[in-house]
Amino acid sequence: MTAAATQDYDRHKDIKQFDDRKIGVKGLVDSGITSIPRFFHHPPETRPAPTPTSRPDLAIPTIDLSAPRAAVIRQVHHASSTLGFFQIINHDIPQSLLHSLIVSIKSFNEQPAELKSPYYHRDPSRGGAAFSTNFDLYQSKAASWRDTLQMRLAPTPPNWDFVPDVCREAVAEWDTAVVRLGEELMGLLSEGLGLESAKLKDLTCLEGRVFVGHYYPYCPEPDLTVGTTSHTDPGVLTVLVQNEVGGLQVKCGEDWVDVDPVPGALVINIGDILQVRPFTAFAFLKKILYAEMYADFISDTASVAVERLQVKLVTDMLEEPRISAYCQGCSDRVKGVRLVDQIRLIEFLVMFCIRDIKALS
Repeated sequence: MTAAATQDYDRHKDIKQFDDRKIGVKGLVDSGITSIPRFFHHPPETRPAPTPTSRPDLAIPTIDLSAPRAAVIRQVHHASSTLGFFQIINHDIPQSLLHSLIVSIKSFNEQPAELKSPYYHRDPSRGGAAFSTNFDLYQSKAASWRDTLQMRLAPTPPNWDFVPDVCREAVAEWDTAVVRLGEELMGLLSEGLGLESAKLKDLTCLEGRVFVGHYYPYCPEPDLTVGTTSHTDPGVLTVLVQNEVGGLQVKCGEDWVDVDPVPGALVINIGDILQVRPFTAFAFLKKILYAEMYADFISDTASVAVERLQVKLVTDMLEEPRISAYCQGCSDRVKGVRLVDQIRLIEFLVMFCIRDIKALS
């Protein structure tokens, strides 16, 4: 592309035309495109390495929650304070519920565009579900190849009448189940830090919950884009369900490590707020999803694309005057912690959204 063509390109206009159609990237695929719009192009230096590290010492651990509690506490604490990521099995959430959740989000995204478009909006004041392509579509330097269905589940429950029928029941059941799991994980994390089991729960770390369903359809030019850019999660804890396609990578030092799907497992990610709070023993790592073309061959001549899909529940805290106010009575009991400067939770989230997280380190 010539310099003149680059200078003449009206990116905002291109994005708005796409956004106003309310069809998402799946709608582009369904329209038969063979090349992706220019605003999805990422520069080579920001794309993940095609071959992640094979170092066994950087593998994401899988923790069996049915093991003796003392051993589970040690494993969770070690994984949280080193990698910031781990998978859990034997977590009491039925495999049937995980399957129905994945299927319901997949079914929503594979509906005709006219059935999805009523939910397509960027107005945070509207209740119920919000469907869109990239929450930062107009602010990011390059868009990511994914569609997202998102809803805030707590502290104020969504208006369920404005949640798609195809996934309403599964999301409600998932929220009930994941609250119990969240309490168990918060207890393990608290005890690993030498605190009372209920400490993180008492600090409202489970009171705010956001449901996010990411859908990554077939991409005709996977070498030019990514499913999700390198990022950290701004909440307290992320509980992630991924389908069998995978694609999640975690950055460990200078290496990218695949988080391979484990049947029935949930991926746990320590969020940024557990870094801002006094619990700085916990690590958080950047993660990324890469776009690829997947094909499931059903005959010698026919194939069908297999989409990558993720569902995650992000817990966060209720808004209070100062995050560091929660540190009272904790810092003297946790070895090696430091208090950060006082900062309002809303200020932290705004800083996250403008990619200024470095100001908190």
